[in-house]
Amino acid sequence: MDRSTAARRAHMTLVACAPRSQNAGMRIHLPFYAIVLLVLGCNAAPTATSEAKPPATATPAPAAAVAAAAVVGKPAPDFTLKDYEGKAYKLSELRGKTVVLEWFNPGCPFVKASHTKGSLKDTAKRDVAKGVVWLAINSAAPGKQGHDAADVAAGRKAFDLDHPILADETGQVGHLYGATNTPHMFVIDPQGTLVYRGAIDNSPDGEGDSPAGGKLINYVDATLDDLAAGRPVQTKETKAYGCSVKYGS
Repeated sequence: MDRSTAARRAHMTLVACAPRSQNAGMRIHLPFYAIVLLVLGCNAAPTATSEAKPPATATPAPAAAVAAAAVVGKPAPDFTLKDYEGKAYKLSELRGKTVVLEWFNPGCPFVKASHTKGSLKDTAKRDVAKGVVWLAINSAAPGKQGHDAADVAAGRKAFDLDHPILADETGQVGHLYGATNTPHMFVIDPQGTLVYRGAIDNSPDGEGDSPAGGKLINYVDATLDDLAAGRPVQTKETKAYGCSVKYGS
C-alpha cells in the first residue's frame, strides 16, 4: 500500500485501539515505520497475560463428582445425619466404640429377606447388647423407593428394629462411602478405622439359603468377633449384593 493509504489506516487503527475517552478529535502524525508497527501491533493476538485473566461473566466449571473416600484400613469419613425423629448422629463422636453402618431401604426385597429370615434378623439387637453402635442409613432420594418416612416406620415395625435409622436423602454420605447396595455393610473399629466393607454374608439370595461353599458366613459377625478377640480382621472386603441404592443422582 502507498504511504497515504497506510497513514489513513493507522489513524483508524489507533482510534479503535485507544480508550473512547481519548478518541475525540484525535489526529495522527507518525513516520511511516511507526505506522507499520502500529498497524501490526494493534491487530496482533492478545498476549498471554491478557488471556490468563478470565472474563467477569465466565461461568464456573461444574464441581467434580465426589469420589468415594471410605477405604478399608483408613479412617472412616466423618459425617452427621439425623434420624427420622430429628436426633443428630455424628460419627466422630462415637470414637471409642465399634460402629456398624448398614445401608437400608425398607422396600428392597433383599433387605426384607435378610431382616426376616437371613443374616440381619436380630443381628443388630445381639451386637448392640455387646456394646456395638449400629446405624442404618437410608440414602433413597425423594420420590424413590423407600424414601418416605411412613415406609421407614413400617419397615422398622415389620423388622422389629430398635437401632437408629438415619436419613441421607441427598445421597452425600452414601456416595462418600461408596455404598452401592441395600444392604451394604461397613464396620468401623473403636479407633475410627474402617475395617470391613461389603455384603452381610456369602448368601446372595438374602435368605441365607445359598451360601457360597455351602457354609453360611455372616461377615459382620465374623469381623466383630475378630475385633473383640484382638486379632486382625480376616475378611476385610467382599462384594455387596442386593438392590441398588436409590440415589437421586
